[in-house]
Amino acid sequence: MFDEFLQELRRHRWDQMLTRIPEKRIDVALVKEFYSNLYDPEDHSPRFCRVRGQVVRFDADTINDFLDTPVILEDGEEYPAYSRYLNTHPDPDAIAATLCTPGGHFILNADGLPWKLLRKDMTTLAQTWSVLSYYDLAPTSHTSDVNLDRARLIYGLVRRMDMDVGSFISQQISQIAQSSTSRLGFPALITALCDIQGVVSNTLIFESLIPVINLAYVKKNCWNPVDSSITFPGAHRTCTRAPASTSEAPPTS
Repeated sequence: MFDEFLQELRRHRWDQMLTRIPEKRIDVALVKEFYSNLYDPEDHSPRFCRVRGQVVRFDADTINDFLDTPVILEDGEEYPAYSRYLNTHPDPDAIAATLCTPGGHFILNADGLPWKLLRKDMTTLAQTWSVLSYYDLAPTSHTSDVNLDRARLIYGLVRRMDMDVGSFISQQISQIAQSSTSRLGFPALITALCDIQGVVSNTLIFESLIPVINLAYVKKNCWNPVDSSITFPGAHRTCTRAPASTSEAPPTS
């Protein structure tokens, strides 16, 4: 299972810049300023903002170029597989059957609609991909349960769907800026994007990323003992990173 996860991480090239921002530092003050300047009361959702006199772009092409994550299209298709999947009406039962151990299912809300999956019901592989989703694709500080939107994302990852990660992250950044949340998504990525545009930082102490997630992390935090198909051979490491050390900014990228 761990090899399968690592191979897919490499196929997407997410073991490179997405999970390994070279500077390995986070300028929290700069990230706060970025989101403050990006906020638009009319929600025009621009894909750039001005930070300390410099224009910082975070459109899909800019992010894909920086992360070195080319968009992969199948022959004759205009959009990658994950985008096409979202334009359908995914079957919650099929999602639950893929992400959960036998018997796992969506908890329904008051209207009888699929609401969330419990992490304890999810397979080891689904929980491992959920870690990457929490900290590198769709940042959140609430990681105990998985709502329907996140379940769709994890389903796409488990089913090895190609996606336009630059477009996805660009939309996430814009949504965070226009929301009422105080979380700082993608702090290392934003710090790096500001840096390459020549934004001058006056921070003397940077936040750091904590050590990489390895097989021991997966076994401790993602393993579902009910998942009988999973075994843990000798440990070896992947390059995915856990949350940043600052409590305000858990995501790694």
